[in-house]
Amino acid sequence: MERKMNIETQLNNIKTKKVLVIGDIMLDKYFFGEAKRLSPEAPVPVLHKTRETIVLGGASNVARNLVRAIQDVSIMSVIGNDEEGKILKKILEDNKIHTDLLILDKERTTTVKTRMIGPNNAQMLRLDVEDTASISDEISDKMIKLYEANIEKFDIIIISDYKKGVLNVQNTAELIRIANKYNKMTLIDTKEPSYAKYKDAYLIKPNLDELKNLTKMSVNNDEEVVNAANELRAQTGAKYVLATRGKDGMTLVDGKSFQHIRGVSKEVYDVSGAGDTVISYLAVGLANDFEIGDTARLANIASSIEVSKMGTYAVSIEEIKEHINKENDVSYDNKLPSVDELAKILQAEREKGKKIVFTNGCFDIFHVGHSRYLRQASTYGDILVVGVNSDASVKRLKGPERPIISEEERMELLADLQCVSYVVKFEEDTPYELIKKLQPDIITKGGDYKPEEVVGKDIVEARGGKVVICKLVEGKSTTNIITKIRNAK
Repeated sequence: MERKMNIETQLNNIKTKKVLVIGDIMLDKYFFGEAKRLSPEAPVPVLHKTRETIVLGGASNVARNLVRAIQDVSIMSVIGNDEEGKILKKILEDNKIHTDLLILDKERTTTVKTRMIGPNNAQMLRLDVEDTASISDEISDKMIKLYEANIEKFDIIIISDYKKGVLNVQNTAELIRIANKYNKMTLIDTKEPSYAKYKDAYLIKPNLDELKNLTKMSVNNDEEVVNAANELRAQTGAKYVLATRGKDGMTLVDGKSFQHIRGVSKEVYDVSGAGDTVISYLAVGLANDFEIGDTARLANIASSIEVSKMGTYAVSIEEIKEHINKENDVSYDNKLPSVDELAKILQAEREKGKKIVFTNGCFDIFHVGHSRYLRQASTYGDILVVGVNSDASVKRLKGPERPIISEEERMELLADLQCVSYVVKFEEDTPYELIKKLQPDIITKGGDYKPEEVVGKDIVEARGGKVVICKLVEGKSTTNIITKIRNAK
């Protein structure tokens, strides 16, 4: 059933790859308790601790996610030769993360972030103990030599930069250069506003704030995000830029095209660690030869699961499969409401902030051109509605021998597509009245249309929407298929 089912199929064939994570690692401590009184010393609540947890943070949380994704993971970083460093190293090893590339620096303090969690899991305070000064040239040189001596055994490299001093402009650029020399993909999770630092990386993954800081460009809507991401790609020479956009999902660019991967509907409980989950599953997908769009969708699903959990959380392959299975378990009948029912459904979805995309067609003899077009159309919003010409409408438009496939069967085929949210029939020659009732935010059309020629343009633009023209697959049409069949007789 389209892309997500395709992802599930690929997940069943995931192989264990060797992944190297380089960057700033830290301990995340959580003190949970009750706050029932104010301190007599100052007007602040007193937290009575009831329990505490210590988990891996920063780049080490990336590594933990990868282990949960059944990958063979090594960590390269610099930590202090202190008690916290020993605890961190032991937790890494307990999580089956290789630590033979870990460097101890007696002059350095191991980073620890301590969060005070009160009633209803509300975070009251965070205490950071850290040394953010850049590592010494001696330690940096040691790290680079160790890296080049071991790089050939890894399938993919993640550079997780938390601006805590392990990665500077010089050593990061050298890490990428060496990786390219050995034909290894480098995936960058960045905090640093520096083009030079990430030059020639394979993929860079900024969030919106990071993208804005890097490019000094606005990122307030789809178009601005695409423009800024392409600017980052052009300035760094990266093959891909994937901008993460919170509830709006992700935007992927390669300089020639873009994809908007919309956010997955889940309750957001805690966003800490979401970026770690994204970069982890990007590595899982790419190391296992997923197509880049499927890789981004996989990471999008994984991050939606992570933010629904308290604290930094490592998402497993099984949890992703379970999520996909739930999404695929949509009642067929629910995708085929009446026009009036659909209008009510869409109004409720709009009130939740969802963006509605509408397209229409005859879809007589469904083919790969239709499939690719609908998949592309679905990326422009959260809900894709497909209007289908009735049999009588097709006959008037295409001639007495059409349709080849009945309206019931055409609608059933469309409803079976994962990218399609709802399918609705219209009897008229054009969907104008249907569009007026449904009030979509975006209308997509395929082919050589000009926006001003698209039926319903005035309706969507009146409410701040737009028309999007999508490219069709050349040589793929129902008419061509029918002609080919007839000529073969």
